This record gives sequence, structure tokens and C-alpha cells, in this order.
Amino acid sequence: MMRIALFLGTNLAILMLISITFRLLGIEGLLLENGVDLNLNALLVYSAVIGFSGSLISLFISKWMAKRSMGVKVIETPANEIERWLVGTVERQAQQAGIGMPEVGLFNHASPNAFATGWNKNSALVAVSSGLLQQMNRDEVEAVLAHEVSHVANGDMVTLSLIQGVVNTFVVFLSRIIGHTVDRLVFKTERGYGPGYFIVSMIAEFVLGILAMTIVMWFSRWREFRADRGGAELAGRGKMIAALKRLQQAHEPESLPEEMAAFAISAGKVQKLFASHPPLESRIAALQTM
Repeated sequence: MMRIALFLGTNLAILMLISITFRLLGIEGLLLENGVDLNLNALLVYSAVIGFSGSLISLFISKWMAKRSMGVKVIETPANEIERWLVGTVERQAQQAGIGMPEVGLFNHASPNAFATGWNKNSALVAVSSGLLQQMNRDEVEAVLAHEVSHVANGDMVTLSLIQGVVNTFVVFLSRIIGHTVDRLVFKTERGYGPGYFIVSMIAEFVLGILAMTIVMWFSRWREFRADRGGAELAGRGKMIAALKRLQQAHEPESLPEEMAAFAISAGKVQKLFASHPPLESRIAALQTM
């Protein structure tokens, strides 16, 4: 979840920065043909430049961002037995998965967490939290590491970036068309861009961006099942199931007051659309029937 949050946050920031910069430089003015109609071909190219710039830059700096934002300490030379075990386990799993040796890191966090990131499956980072090492036994930690190594071997960060780039492109493309249409039909702007174009296109970009996120999150949930299967192959299905059950215990939801129950059911359906990970019970059930 941390990996996804970092990627989406960086992507959104870069997307908005490029979009605002292009507007200040007047590049969007090139999208008007004869001062009246949008040049859709030019608009699509423009949208793709913005859309893929955000996702690809996020991908290339993902490892750097993760280290800085999470305070990850990369294990250069193992200082104790647990660090030697972590590095040795990741090295063995990476060889099994047919990828280059990832960097292995630790970060301080009370909850049991781990993530893998990086633009290249042969130059990745696998990091685990202090809470994970404290709350899980070695078999369970091994399964979590195998899950993250599987993400790297599957090239999930690259695929996520490409999907995010396509989604960004259509968000920018459609928001500009909506802004242009409203500016012409409602605000009666005949030539160039009126204030309505900028206001409406920004609002449309925000709304479409939220809707488009459901597509990215659907892929994120699907790839978690695939990484679970890969983790089971590397560490053993029993260990993978045990690790997920341990996570389930650590994230056991508290019961809600009766007056909030109906709202929780309704909100839960919406929340599932934006969840980066499927429910733990679904992941466990998938592994049990694997």
C-alpha cells in the first residue's frame, strides 16, 4: 500500500506541475485550429506527453522517493544475524525468480509493512518495517519477502506506470474537451481561451482523475493475487497463508456503533473501488484453492 501511495502521490504532483507549466508557457494555445476548434490530434499528443511524463518520472524516481520518504536504511553490510538472514533470503528468492539482486532495506514503522519498488526488475528495492520483524516469525517474514520479490519479477511497477500513463492521457484529453466545449457553448468565447476553459478543465481533470483511479486500483488489486501466488511458489503456500493470517490479525477492524453500521456498509462499497489491496480473506481463500 505504501508503494502505491508514494507512486500515485508523486504522479499527481508531477502531472499538475507539468499541466500548470504548459499553461503558463502558452503551449495549450497551440491546440486551437484557426482560433475556433480544437485540433484533436495535437490535443491527444499533448495529453500523452503530460500523462506519461507524470507516470514515467514517478517510476524512475520511485526508489529514491521511497528511501527518502520512508527513511529506509539500506543494508550495505549486514550488522547482525537478522540482517544477514534478510539479505540471504532475498538473494535466494531473487535467484529463484530470475532477477538481479534487489537492495534490501529496513524502516521504522510499528505496523507490519513491506514494499518493493524500482524502475527495473534488476535494480529494485525490497524494504521491511521494524514492526514486521517484531510481529512475524521467520517463516512469515520469508513469505512476505517472497511476495515483494514476486512484484519485482512480475514487473508490476512498470506495468502500473504504463496503465497510469494511459489513464492520465485520457483524463487530460477529456478534461480539455469538456473545458473547451463549456467555454464555447456556455461562456460564448469565440476565439482563444476564456476563463471558463481553465476553470472547467481543471475541475473536470480533478473529477475524471478520481474516477480513473478506480481503474488503476483494480489493476493493483489484481496484481496482489498474482504476487501472492508467486510468493507461495518461492516460499511455500503454507507460509504465505500464515503471513496473510498474521496480517489479518494485526489489522482486525474494530466493531462500529450500531448507529454507524448502515453508513459503514455503504461507505465500504465505495472504499473497495479505491482500495489498492483486495481483502485479506479473499487473498487467503485464493491461495487455499490454488
